[in-house]
Amino acid sequence: MSEPVPVVRIAIVAGEASGDLLASHLMAALKEKLPQVSFCGIGGPKMLAQGFDAWWPLEKLAVMGYVEVLKRYREISGIRRALKARLLADKPDLFIGVDAPDFNLGLETDLRQKGIKTVHYVSPSIWAWRGSRIKKVAKAADRVLALFPMEPPLYRRAGVPVTYVGHPLADQIPRQTDKKQVRDKLELPNDRPIYALLPGSRQSEVKALSDTFIATARLIDAQTPNALFLVPFVTRETRLEFEAALYRQDATKLPFRLLFGHAQDAMGAADAVLVASGTATLEVALVKRPMVITYKLSPLTYRLMKRRAYLPYVGLPNVLAGRFIVPELLQNDATPEKLAEALIKEATPERATELNIEFTRIHDALRQNTAEKAAGAVVDLLKG
Repeated sequence: MSEPVPVVRIAIVAGEASGDLLASHLMAALKEKLPQVSFCGIGGPKMLAQGFDAWWPLEKLAVMGYVEVLKRYREISGIRRALKARLLADKPDLFIGVDAPDFNLGLETDLRQKGIKTVHYVSPSIWAWRGSRIKKVAKAADRVLALFPMEPPLYRRAGVPVTYVGHPLADQIPRQTDKKQVRDKLELPNDRPIYALLPGSRQSEVKALSDTFIATARLIDAQTPNALFLVPFVTRETRLEFEAALYRQDATKLPFRLLFGHAQDAMGAADAVLVASGTATLEVALVKRPMVITYKLSPLTYRLMKRRAYLPYVGLPNVLAGRFIVPELLQNDATPEKLAEALIKEATPERATELNIEFTRIHDALRQNTAEKAAGAVVDLLKG
């Protein structure tokens, strides 16, 4: 009679939509290697589809910026205390913190001190700002899973175990996306200029950017006859936030098409994309479309972040290229006039051809069979 396969319990915390995507891919790969694995913690819909037991939804943690976090500090710190107590009362075999470093690193440190093995998946942006966080990571994580090629050397120099796994979007997105094919799929005309507008996955981001994006579309519509604007949303709440802005600005007659999901299709169908800084900028680069990157934070948060920044750019395509290859218009520069002018300049076949070369190089560097590599590192740590 064969011995029963032991159940492996893995706790995971993902704090936003990009973390939900990363964790869901990792969970699928781990289920192939560990047939009796179970997952619990904080996560989103993609993780739930993999059988995740969500004790809290990830929306509870999806807040951006110092001021915004301070407003929710009591609630978020209460969740962390309750989660820590629950994990220590019934210890998992492993804890994986997916991004959300301000929430996860302290939690990982406490769990690790109590004998729970920890993985931090997605390096904090130590190459961009707050480089001293590498000391926190060293205390928190038994292993770091790094998405970008410039990160492992920094951790090795600091003596932190690290595995470069690439980015799962580079595995998922084909090297070339056919614009006509995507437009046909969405039943869009092939003879109209199309712009995709991506104001972010968080409700706070959409609230901060909706009015600016709509005003930008109004200016483009006035200068570009027959233009069409695609706006994909991750949640019902973000869509309602944007729709409220449309009514507020008396813009319901502008040629918007609001989509639920289909973000990559919106990018692929577009001649140019207006995108909030974050993982979506990398997605646009992998789809090989011209873009303008923008963002707005509270004035205090922006001043604090700008003062601590090491690099002159914030968008991932520029960071990975090591130079400005796409325009960034942030904070006070993110006016409808400047954004509309930049988007119209970007939306040309010449720019698409020029950027395709750089974006393909980035794509190839990030295509590493991420989920398989990450799962292998996790299993090795469990066995070790």
